[in-house]
Amino acid sequence: MGILDGAIILAYLLAMIGIGTYFYRRNKDHDDYYVGGRNMNSWHIGLSVVATDVGGGFSIGLGGLGFLMGISGSWMLFTGLIGAWLSAVLLIPRIYQRARVNQWLTLSQFLGSSYGPRVALLAGIISAIGYVGFTSSQILAGAKLASATFLDLDRLDALLIMGAIAVIYTVIGGLKAVIYTDTVQWAILMIGLIFIGIPLGYTAIGGISALRSSLGPEFLSLRHISVIQLVNWFVTIVPIWFVGMTLYQRIYAARDERTARRAWFKAGLFEYPVMAFMGVLLGLFARVAAQQGMFAYAGYAGPESMDPEMGLPLFLRTVLPAGLMGLMLAAYFSAIMSTADSCLMAASGNIVIDLIGRKKTRAEHQATGLGLSQVITLIVGLLAIGLAAGMQNVLELMLMSYAFMVSGLLIPVLGALWIKQPSPQAAFWSMLGGGTTTLSMQVAGLTLPGGLDPNLAGITVSAILFAAVHRFVHPLTGTYS
Repeated sequence: MGILDGAIILAYLLAMIGIGTYFYRRNKDHDDYYVGGRNMNSWHIGLSVVATDVGGGFSIGLGGLGFLMGISGSWMLFTGLIGAWLSAVLLIPRIYQRARVNQWLTLSQFLGSSYGPRVALLAGIISAIGYVGFTSSQILAGAKLASATFLDLDRLDALLIMGAIAVIYTVIGGLKAVIYTDTVQWAILMIGLIFIGIPLGYTAIGGISALRSSLGPEFLSLRHISVIQLVNWFVTIVPIWFVGMTLYQRIYAARDERTARRAWFKAGLFEYPVMAFMGVLLGLFARVAAQQGMFAYAGYAGPESMDPEMGLPLFLRTVLPAGLMGLMLAAYFSAIMSTADSCLMAASGNIVIDLIGRKKTRAEHQATGLGLSQVITLIVGLLAIGLAAGMQNVLELMLMSYAFMVSGLLIPVLGALWIKQPSPQAAFWSMLGGGTTTLSMQVAGLTLPGGLDPNLAGITVSAILFAAVHRFVHPLTGTYS
């Protein structure tokens, strides 16, 4: 990498810290820090939502899917569109006004309003654990991109550098800094992909003739995917739109209900087809480049000898000229940062509001000041960096974190939305049973018959426990009927 590319990336990273510093001086209370002052417009929120949801993990992960399976990997983000639109229609109208009246800051406060403080506490723990893992996946994505770009840079050193930048501007700036940097970062990524990455990459490999001659027809088919894989993505990704703390923060941040719903519809379209196809196409180009021997200088003889998620960053490093490579890499760094910062804010909010301050009133929270929030955000960031150092696969870590949150939180959230007097006992045991089931199976490396995701087992256990306890235990006294 040349001096010009390095200067562009450095300027981008410093700009992100600058935005964080700008909002540090304007944040007055927890409303500013965690929900952006509750006055954001639909474009800022919509771009922040898609930047957070797609971000670096899905950007690098989509490249890996394109490398492995071709354009059919785009179906993963189709589930994101479904989740976004379902949430806009079913979730936002049911909670926005309640959130505005009660001045909620977290998902757990919503659940606490229906089930009580014990359920809110457990929800906060599940969400915090999930978002620490999710933050780690983004930092790992950044490290993979950086180590593939700078071949002399060790992955651990890359982890420390990427993690430090994301943590610094998030700690000091809060959600306003996150949303505004997300808007900038998503614009950079879209411009970089549309005008730099895809056209130059397509030309570098030799165009459509090279794609057809180098790849089997399955790589260019949308049918090169199993029903099991589609089901696994559906049960993991669609429900996150109903249980993701990052998404609730943005619902609360919207200036009104209509703004929130419009933001979700925009986010869904940006996920699919826009980002879905751009991500897998670049991964597909990287596979062709590997077959053509473009990565031999880095020690890779062909696609079978390399980590699929390294294909995309190596491809960009190889085919882009000086200056443009810096711009394109800044685009991918921005995607990574846009998710890492949001997940940091989510985990910090869970810990500060739902765990440490669970017995405090709104006035007491505001009187506490922002110092504790910033310290907790820093600690969460350091923990996420440590976890990322022990993992290898971005998409695997990200989907594991998704699955843990979904299996623990989905059924109680649905109960709170549609049952008039839901049982607190049912919600508690549903969360505990669902989350524990999925986590235990993931740690043990167990899968369901046919390769179905353990998350399906967790959701099933959660639903059974919720239904059984809700049916037989009195919601107020806790006695059996």
